[in-house]
Amino acid sequence: MSGGSADSSPSSRRSSFNSLSRDLELPSEQGCLSVVVLGASGDLAKKKTFPALFHLFAQGFLQSGEVHIFGYARSNLSDDGLRERIRGYLKGASEEHLSEFLQLIKYASGSYDNREGFEKLNKEISEYEMSNKSESCRRLFYLALPPSVYPSVCKMIRTYCMNPSGWTRVIVEKPFGKDLDSAEELSAQLGELFEENQLYRIDHYLGKELVQNLLVLRFANHLFLPLWNRDNIDNIQIVFREDFGTDGRGGYFDQYGIIRDIIQNHLLQVFCLVAMEKPVSLKPEHIRDEKFKVLQSVNPIKNDEVVLGQYEGYKDDLTVPDDSNTPTFASVVLRVHNERWEGVPFILKAGKALSSRKAEVRVQFKDVPGDIFRCKKQGRNEFVIRLQPSEAMYMKLTVKKPGLEMATEQSELDLSYGMRYQNVKIPEAYERLILDTIRGDQQHFVRRDELKAAWQIFTPLLHDIDAGRLKAVPYQPGSRGPKEADELSERVGYMQTHGYIWIPPTLA
Repeated sequence: MSGGSADSSPSSRRSSFNSLSRDLELPSEQGCLSVVVLGASGDLAKKKTFPALFHLFAQGFLQSGEVHIFGYARSNLSDDGLRERIRGYLKGASEEHLSEFLQLIKYASGSYDNREGFEKLNKEISEYEMSNKSESCRRLFYLALPPSVYPSVCKMIRTYCMNPSGWTRVIVEKPFGKDLDSAEELSAQLGELFEENQLYRIDHYLGKELVQNLLVLRFANHLFLPLWNRDNIDNIQIVFREDFGTDGRGGYFDQYGIIRDIIQNHLLQVFCLVAMEKPVSLKPEHIRDEKFKVLQSVNPIKNDEVVLGQYEGYKDDLTVPDDSNTPTFASVVLRVHNERWEGVPFILKAGKALSSRKAEVRVQFKDVPGDIFRCKKQGRNEFVIRLQPSEAMYMKLTVKKPGLEMATEQSELDLSYGMRYQNVKIPEAYERLILDTIRGDQQHFVRRDELKAAWQIFTPLLHDIDAGRLKAVPYQPGSRGPKEADELSERVGYMQTHGYIWIPPTLA
């Protein structure tokens, strides 16, 4: 791919990953690989799954002699029909790479609950495996499908498409249920068909570069070890903002709302990495054990520490009911009952149709005691991890303003990835997570007990919203969201910095 530095060639990238795999005690597996994308004609597959596979191929992680890709969906398409449908989304490599990749793709059509289609799919896979003449083969099924069909599809895979000579792994997309009961029912259905080490519940936020940096920042830098606790930190915000609304997806979104769509999964996973204790090692189960423990330490959410919003114009979408109470914005305070975090509010905030697009973690430290410079009003120290866009980490500090006077101002120590790593391509989350699945590394996937604990936290709140006991207040599109959300943040301790705006640095 373009934009790689001298030490980021395909061979060095593979070597680096294999080195990490050895550290994690993951097996280095060989043999032919069949990747099956179910729902191959849908938006998720063409916009995310196939591009991720293409980028892995272009970087040398997938080899043409070792991998074959099968698309499966109900649409009546030929092999070339699927190739043409996804071609426009495969960017960033040469035409030669593109043509070679497209030739690896075959297509089979069929329903998601009928044996004939899956028997045909299994026949196609088996013919490829026999022609490859490998001693062992691997099968990866990516379910780019709505969760309602997971049980029937997984039953078909289990009955007709299991690998007789190697592993079979299944990637499932969120949402994993709508509340605790539905999530447990889905988990039980899938658990009857596959072992936990065969199921990979994907949350693409766990594949983001800056999210994966959280553990390194916290546990590889002595600077943060004594600071990362209630003695020094006043509050932590984990924020997701979009500057557009539901854009024609109102009917689908209205079934879930912003809490189910963003907060209960993406932001809660980031929360786990921010708040968890140090794991025994980097083994996936040790990390997931600590994430589970911190979720168990979260107190029940108080309704007076929740603000819901719905942007004006949301119900203009004809697919949205006129009486919809579905929140397009939510601010929720989580409180952790343990020695490290007692008394520190975690403010999880997400919204659509807001004034800007960003996702970040904002750690706000306590006031300096004995403020001899009288600069408290300028703002507190903050450590900000900008997840998207313009990936960066920066520390807000109070410094002396240049000049003859003893005046202070807010500035920053800034690590902006676009500046520091100019010639390095930051991989897309789906690339990393598919590669993790192939390698058998479940560190960045959600375990069943973790999923249950997450739903236990949010289900009472969601049931109150669904029953109308909590109402969404209107807010203007293009605003910061409901003013009540800023009031809640201030009430639990967040101090907004006025007069300071972080500007991503440029080469100019």
